[in-house]
Amino acid sequence: MLISKQKPFEEIIGYLNGENKVFLVGCRGCAEGWESGGEKEILEMKKKLEENGKVITGYVLVDMLCDKALAALKLKNFKKKIDEADSLIVFTDGAGVQVVSELVKKMVHPGCNTISLGGGHAEWKGAERCMECGNCVLEYTGGLCPISRCSKHLLNGPCGGSQYGKCEVDATIPCVWHLIYDRLKEIGRLDKMEFLVAPKDWSVSLISGPPVKRF
Repeated sequence: MLISKQKPFEEIIGYLNGENKVFLVGCRGCAEGWESGGEKEILEMKKKLEENGKVITGYVLVDMLCDKALAALKLKNFKKKIDEADSLIVFTDGAGVQVVSELVKKMVHPGCNTISLGGGHAEWKGAERCMECGNCVLEYTGGLCPISRCSKHLLNGPCGGSQYGKCEVDATIPCVWHLIYDRLKEIGRLDKMEFLVAPKDWSVSLISGPPVKRF
């Protein structure tokens, strides 16, 4: 279970600068369990955004947002409302944000930070593509994680050894920064690459996670 915590509202509203219409996505899996992106949190966020002048074109909750096939099926039913939106905000862990980014050709904003796997750390980095770094940077990388998908965990562009879109460390895999550039160009948001991401403070990422709730 990936443990996530909602980003500060000031940060979320800052992502929406110049955007008026927004579609919200939540998860009935991990995010609902940790109260960062269940139905209650989505409705609360909808109200806060509307109070700040934003138009919510709709919202949806997916049972397990990290399941790409399930997410694709669910989002397809809301295509018209998604098309009406300038962007989407996804309230779940980094894995779910990346799934949505792969499915829609729009800006996808992360609404949460992923802080722990709840026992182990980064055990799913190959499949889930999230290393629970505690301060999600997917806002600036087109929904592709440079922490889990770059061999050197580079935050502000590719290394000098990357050639022809391939990773210097392992030429059998694509350079994620090449993919990030292509993604941002596709959605018309290359301006995101002008933002300089600060070095990671891993102390905010919990190795074991908070105590499990008992009922």
